[in-house]
This record gives sequence, structure tokens and C-alpha cells, in this order.
Amino acid sequence: MNRRRLLVSLVLTTAIAWGGVGASLAAGWRPRLGLDLQGGFSVLLTAPGGTDGAVLERAVEIMRRRIENLGQVQEPEIAVQGNSILVQLPGVTDRERALDAVGTTGELSFRPVLASSVVSPAFLDGTLEPPDGLFPTTTTTVPAGSTTTTLASGTTTTQPTGSTTTEPTSTPTITDAPTTTIGGTTEAPPTTSAPATATTTAPASSTTQPGSTTTTVPATSTTTTTLAPTVPPDTLDPETGLTIVDDPGAEAYLAHENGVEFLHVGPAFLVGSDITDATPQFRATSAATGEWVVDPAFTSEGGEKFRAATGQLAQFATNDPRRALAIVVDGVVFSAPVVADEVGPAGLDPDSAIITIGGDDQENEARDLATILRYGALPTTFEREREDSVSATLGSDSLQAGLWAGIAGLILVAAAVVLYYRILGVIAIVGFTVFGALLVNILILLGRFQGSTLTLAGVTGIIVSIGITADSYIVYFERIKEEHRKGRSLRPAVDSGFTRAFRTIITADTVSLAGAFLLWILAIGPVKGFALTLGIATVVDVVVAYFFTRPAVMLLVRSRFAETGALSIRAAMGGERSEPAVGVAS
Repeated sequence: MNRRRLLVSLVLTTAIAWGGVGASLAAGWRPRLGLDLQGGFSVLLTAPGGTDGAVLERAVEIMRRRIENLGQVQEPEIAVQGNSILVQLPGVTDRERALDAVGTTGELSFRPVLASSVVSPAFLDGTLEPPDGLFPTTTTTVPAGSTTTTLASGTTTTQPTGSTTTEPTSTPTITDAPTTTIGGTTEAPPTTSAPATATTTAPASSTTQPGSTTTTVPATSTTTTTLAPTVPPDTLDPETGLTIVDDPGAEAYLAHENGVEFLHVGPAFLVGSDITDATPQFRATSAATGEWVVDPAFTSEGGEKFRAATGQLAQFATNDPRRALAIVVDGVVFSAPVVADEVGPAGLDPDSAIITIGGDDQENEARDLATILRYGALPTTFEREREDSVSATLGSDSLQAGLWAGIAGLILVAAAVVLYYRILGVIAIVGFTVFGALLVNILILLGRFQGSTLTLAGVTGIIVSIGITADSYIVYFERIKEEHRKGRSLRPAVDSGFTRAFRTIITADTVSLAGAFLLWILAIGPVKGFALTLGIATVVDVVVAYFFTRPAVMLLVRSRFAETGALSIRAAMGGERSEPAVGVAS
């Protein structure tokens, strides 16, 4: 083969290998490490007995997409194990947020907000005693001689001519964070809204309705009234007053995720199946500012439901909590956007629906809401059976142990090939560095652009691959020796030896590659990491054999190291050469 072509192949392969890994490291890129090498946690989620496998597979996909949308987990390992799902989250920075993403199982629903408060509804019916001043009550002072009529549904005060009674028409709303809006273009500021009131002037006389009681109030008296819950008391948690089992078809008292308030919500307007997609977007509002919004997409039926829902909510006043639409997942209000002021009774066109989240610091909130809307809830309920954490220190120790094992194995292999194959062994050592640089660079790029992680099992695959590439060198060198023993000179022996050896290398590496492929398809968990690195290493071995080892040996055999010296190729061949047979005359 042309010497220049051999040299170009050798230099180019070496430059790509060494230069590529050097450039990646200089740019600060490193292989992304898995749970067992950098720390993190795993959780085993168990489904109810008899859950269909297709349901579990769908749950896995929903979990994977939710985790990936968080943007904080490098490469989640989520796999079905029998009736359970094993979730491994390496390098997670917000554990609770990630657990919520994989463990949120309830049905997604859009529900009207009937009332909002900063206290538990258990305080409303006297189950719990509210702290002083936490929940405002209705206080009415009436003069002497007036009468009080108590109806079955509440308390009404009837007073002399010209007197007035002021009572709240809904529970007060207190919001501690910017309010998201539906169809709006600006972020509503934090507000504290006072109770909406209604003033009624009593006539000169009143009529007592059936079932009521009438009491004459002496002198001057004060009456205190609290609102009674419409949700059956036996469905409320006595500790918190919140609804125990959320039924989207019924009213409920649900906690808001912001941890500040609970919401009294009505039956659902829409459910998760009415949503087809949701996209988080950053929208500029001026030259210097912008806001995060979520753009939902509905089914045709869901769009009409959304239009009707926003039209119904738009009939309430701007500061009325009943103008909000609660987005509920797993019995918790994830968000409660308020219908914008410009939306009228006809409702909002679903094609132009936008949920405004807030300023440029609200990216996580927008992405989380879009994820919830896009993928909805999990198709079944899961119980956290086990949670395991791996500290960063333990992961670092595992990585160091794997690296030392690989270095020790490489040194032993390098020493053996140098002692046995002399100068050819030196080529093998340089080839190991080219092989390793290419392999590491591929792992770096896969981690950078595909999110693949390197696990302890993957490190094991790399160590095994050292044996694979060493075997390729041994096959080639032994073929050269065999050709040389048959009487060929060194150059023809090198050329012919590679042709025959390369067929053997391809055959052997095909078997290894097939095994790695089957492991990747059939295995779960860490075994996939082993299969990935083994498969990549097998392909790299073929590339290095053809584009580095072949030209390196062919150039070497044309140099002064071929024939003379203790490290020469001829010395590595043992000086053996069979002479051609000579005929003997009879």
C-alpha cells in the first residue's frame, strides 16, 4: 500500500482520538456519571396486583417524560420489574420535585374554585379550633328590639326599618404569590382581597319562614356567623379538614401546592383526556422584559368544555376567587390560574388559550405545568415500596475503584504484550491509548447530547473491552508469525497476516456486538450500561484495527526496526522461518 496513504490514515486516526478527547476535556465536558458513580437515589414503585403490563409500560413512559422535562436529572433509569417500576435518578438536585414527578398518580382535572382560604375547612365546622385571628368571622351588631330569624340553610338577621346587615358572600381569598391568568398578558401582582360583601336593607316588618326560629334581641347584641362546608364531614380528614379521597365529579376541599391556602372546588369541567398537548414558551412583553406562558391544546370536545368553563368563570368579579380554574392532580391543586379580565361570558377561544405564569424567573413553574398538562396523570396508583440513596462520596469511591481496576488491567496487558511482541507490543500500547481516547470521547458526546450516563457496570464493560482489543492485536501478531514461518519475508507476512487476521477480528467482534445488542434489548437497570460500553468498544476496536494498527505495523516493517535489534519485528518472530522445500534427484 502507498506509504503516504498509510501515514495519513495513522496520523488522522491518532489526531481524532487524542485531539477529540483533549478538546472535550478542555471545554469542560466529562462523561455523565450514573447513580452509582455520582450519587443520587432510586425508588421502587409497586402497582396493585394484577396490573396489566401495558399499563406499566405507559406509566414508565409518562414518568420518563416528566423526569426529562424537569431538566435536573441526567439520565433516568426507569424499568418495569414484575409488578413494580424501578426508578433511578442520578445527580438529582431536587429530590422531592423528582419524586412528585414519578409518583403523581391521580387524575388530572380542571375544576371551578368555589372559595379560597388560608385555613383548613375543619376550622369552618368547628372540628378544629382556629388560631386567634387566622380566619375572619362575620360579626353583626344589632340594636335593641330587633329580631333574628334562623333559617335551615344559614342565619338571617331582620332589623327595624332602615337598618342594614352586612354579610360576606364568599370566603376571603389571600394570595401570597403572583397569580397565573388564563388568556391574560400580564402577571397579576400579589394581592389580599377582602371578603366580598352584600348590603341588604330590611323592610319595616319581616315574615318568619317555616322551620325557622325568631328571637328578640335585648338591648344591644353581637352575632357571629361562620360558613358551613357543603362537603360531607365524613369525607374530610379530621386532622386537616381536607378531602381524603378526591372525586373529580364532586365538590372537595383540596390543599394548594403553594402550601398557603386550601381551595373549595366544584366538580370538574375537564379532565386530562381533554388535553392533547401543552408547550412552555417565553414571550417578550417589551424590549427588556418577558414572561413565561403555557400554550395548551385541546381535543375538539375538550375545547368546547374549556370555552364554556372560562365563560362561566368570567361572570364573576375580578377579585372574586370563583374566577379561578383549579388544575388538580392527585388531590392537590397544582395551579389555579384566574380568567383574565378581557374574557367575557362567551368564554375564551381554546385555540388562543394561554396560561400566563409570570416573569423570566418562572421557567420551572411553566415547564412543570406544561408537563402535567401534556402527560396527565399516571394510569394507575403506585406505592413507594423502597427508596435507596447513594451519597456522592460513595459514588466517588466506586468510580475511583473502577478506574484503578482499569489502569491495573491495562498495565498488566501492556507489560505482557511488550515482553512477548517487542516493538509490536509498543504499537499495541499506543493503540490502547487511541482506543481509549476514542471510547471516552464517544461516551462524553453521548452524555452531552443524548443524556447517556456511565455507570459502574459501564466501567466494567470498558475493562472487559481492554481484553477484546488486546485479543485483536494478538490475533494479528500471531498471523504475522504464522505467515513468516511459512517462508514469507516480513513485508508480505505483515500484509497477508492482516488480511487473514482482520477476518477473524470481524467474526469475533460481531459475536461480541451481537451479545451486547441482546443485552441492551433484554436487560434492565445497570446491565444496560455494561451492554452500551461493550457494544461501543467493540465497534471502536474494529475501527482502530483497520485505521491505526494496520498502517502502524505496515510502516514499522519498512523501517529500521523491522530486521535488527532486540526489539525488532524479526526478534518478535523468534527468528523462525521455514525454508521452501527442495526436490532431491533420484
